[in-house]
Amino acid sequence: MTRTGAENLRAELKRLKTEDRPNVIAAIAEARSHGDLSENAEYDAAKERQGFIEGRIKEIESKLANAQIVDPKLLDADGRCVFGATVDMEEQDSGEKVTYQIVGEDEANVKAGKISIASPIARALIGKYAGDIAHVQAPGRVREYEILDVRYE
Repeated sequence: MTRTGAENLRAELKRLKTEDRPNVIAAIAEARSHGDLSENAEYDAAKERQGFIEGRIKEIESKLANAQIVDPKLLDADGRCVFGATVDMEEQDSGEKVTYQIVGEDEANVKAGKISIASPIARALIGKYAGDIAHVQAPGRVREYEILDVRYE
């Protein structure tokens, strides 16, 4: 994952541990004070939320422990499209210009211009240089993108 992705996961982990976990513990205590737990929907909802939070904490901790952090600024890929690279492209049929950064699955956000390394576009780009044409299998047809520039930022 990229350094930014790791920082975002660390921030989420901190929020889960310092804000969400204490809040749900307080909600469980409040629901317990209402008496019979067998018919207490508030208690059930708080326990379900607690299970979600604890599961997400474990998932993030595992991802961070096993992650290889890549800083795109330190890459020296000689202009090739690699993980972490930012790629400017032009769709051949429409002339539409797009820019994507190739990131890990947890960081992917197409609206923010970040595509997963596992996406069809990223797979078509990996290993290519500026000036190359990437053939991307899209629903219904193959789209062709000319790679205009590859940056490591």
